[in-house]
Amino acid sequence: MARKAPRRTAERILEASLALFNRFGEPNVSTMAIAADLRISTGNLYYHYPAKDKIVTALFARCEEALRAQLATSASVTDAQQAWVFVRTLLELIWDYRFLYRDLNNLLSCNRQLEARFPALVQAKTAAMHDLLQALGRHGALQLEPAQAVQTTATSMAVLLTYWLSFEYVRDPRSALEPANAQAAPARGAQHVMGLLMPCLAPEQRTQLAQLAPLVQLAPLEQPADAARYACATGAPRMTSDAGPPVQPVPGR
Repeated sequence: MARKAPRRTAERILEASLALFNRFGEPNVSTMAIAADLRISTGNLYYHYPAKDKIVTALFARCEEALRAQLATSASVTDAQQAWVFVRTLLELIWDYRFLYRDLNNLLSCNRQLEARFPALVQAKTAAMHDLLQALGRHGALQLEPAQAVQTTATSMAVLLTYWLSFEYVRDPRSALEPANAQAAPARGAQHVMGLLMPCLAPEQRTQLAQLAPLVQLAPLEQPADAARYACATGAPRMTSDAGPPVQPVPGR
């Protein structure tokens, strides 16, 4: 049997960076930490990506491509079931690149490429939601008038799609974006996005949606705790600087 060709270093860098960014947040992961995770030199990493911004931009390009491919299918939706699957698929794609949405404001202020390209992606989400609403209307699944209400609802849906994971993170910074929530978080987001349409759906469509997306209760919030004290108690590394390796918590701080 022929041996499988090894993955290119550039691809491995993107995969490792995505996993670390999703786990710790992009601002808390240094290039040295990425190199250490891959067991390569920082010089090797910089050969492929001269700065961390280049890694972020490359990952955003992949996210954008996946989202736009899904958004392009919005006009083919015919009923509440297809709409729910469409929205949940979008949120699952967003989950795969959740670091972008967790640290969105910071990334937009620091990365000129994202600053220039992310607004167009948000506009594409809004346009796709508008097409979805019109498609549901054409098939008798939705009654939403006037045209201004369609645009307002489409914008509200795009806002929820863009900021749902931020809401999840604010509610539970310790664990909301951990892999264990990969199914529940997008499902909750899809429920709330589709909930905007519930009053305007045809009766049989409301029944269909209620069966497809049963109420997913949000877990009660825990009392906030000091993040640094939590890191010290658990021994979790704090990856803080782009100039050095992960900084281990110091007891008593």
